Amino acid sequence: MPPTRTRLSASDPVTLRPGDRYSTGMDPGLERIGRGKVRDLYRLDADRLLLVASDRLSAFDVVFAEPIPGKGRILTGLSRLWFDATASLMPNHCLAGEWESHVRPEARAYLRERTLLVRKLRPLPIEAVVRGYLAGSAWKSYKQGEPLSGIRLPPGLREAERLPTPLYTPTSKAPLGEHDRPLSFDDTVELIGSGPLAEAIRERALEVYRWAARRAETSGLIIADTKMEFGIDPTGELMLIDELLTPDSTRYWPLDTYEPGQTPPSFDKQFVRDYLESIGWNKKPPPPPLPADILEGTRSRYEEAWQRLNGSIRG
Repeated sequence: MPPTRTRLSASDPVTLRPGDRYSTGMDPGLERIGRGKVRDLYRLDADRLLLVASDRLSAFDVVFAEPIPGKGRILTGLSRLWFDATASLMPNHCLAGEWESHVRPEARAYLRERTLLVRKLRPLPIEAVVRGYLAGSAWKSYKQGEPLSGIRLPPGLREAERLPTPLYTPTSKAPLGEHDRPLSFDDTVELIGSGPLAEAIRERALEVYRWAARRAETSGLIIADTKMEFGIDPTGELMLIDELLTPDSTRYWPLDTYEPGQTPPSFDKQFVRDYLESIGWNKKPPPPPLPADILEGTRSRYEEAWQRLNGSIRG
């Protein structure tokens, strides 16, 4: 499986703040076969890979210089939590097994809580987006009278309103510096080369979303929308890959203060997106520096999502 979200080449540098360890603390001493905006992928052997979540932050498909301390541990913890919880619904790429003896001893402490041991799969070139509420880019398109992935919504809906039924609105995976584009179902079939496979992705993504949305409500959280990625093994079995239901890939809202018609506070990247919108950034590299309060505000929101979900989903 090549790296999911492979926008950066393996030789691209990652700029960290002064004092942040990189070469010694992060390098496992394995062949790095890919780098995404947030995750690095290393070859463990012919069939297994290490997927390592860094503290890098991306917004609007641009990687920022400043990391969010501890972000990679939260992303990995939540992905593992949700992969485990949904395994009976949908197989995934996670494997059990020992990997620490294969990496440099000085990197083990850093890697331990931010690494998934995964099977090598062929990733499919789409992002399976499921929306349960009208928010973000979907709200902007709706206000302009545009359909969502070919789906025309009824008139009179308000921002953040719960949709009559969850919608599957897949997107492409754009190269670095470009934005993902919405796909119709026919577009998806053309990209992956199979109608039955496209249908299976749609049905499984909707099934996982519905189940997860019900479980998240027991934590006091709404899953407004999320994106999933899929791969297939050599036998053709479809599996979830990459991350699952993390604040990087999911819009979480607090259930107790939710009201349609207004933008709810969120426990995800929307906090930093709102800041970037407020300063008029053109959403192209180079990114602007992020103030300390924005970094801390983002970190605290990710941490709260983790704290809310950890106990109830495990239970």
